Amino acid sequence: MQFNNSDLDKMTVDELWSIHEEISAVLSERIVTQKRELEKRLAILRPGSDTAEPPLESRVAKPRKSRRKYPKVFPRYRNPGTAETWSGRGRRPRWLVAAEALGHTIDEFRILEPGGAGARMD
Repeated sequence: MQFNNSDLDKMTVDELWSIHEEISAVLSERIVTQKRELEKRLAILRPGSDTAEPPLESRVAKPRKSRRKYPKVFPRYRNPGTAETWSGRGRRPRWLVAAEALGHTIDEFRILEPGGAGARMD
């Protein structure tokens, strides 16, 4: 079945959509058939290879493992002006970088509360 632009311009949206669905179904079937053929050819080229992938139908998405539970990280440094805290992990916060640029040391901002939520973890 061959169409030219004038034939397609005369068709309704429903007719065009039905042609689209037919083409999609045929393409899907052909793609699956070609993949099967290629998998068979690969199996012939690599006999006895354990690294060959299983057929397309047998591949199933494996469920992901849940993330590991990490312990809560307590803050180690506090900005006295805004009470913002930093645990000492990751990039240094802007307030600490700015304070260091003014000549302060990081130890000036260390939280020294014994036993509390902000206890030192040395």
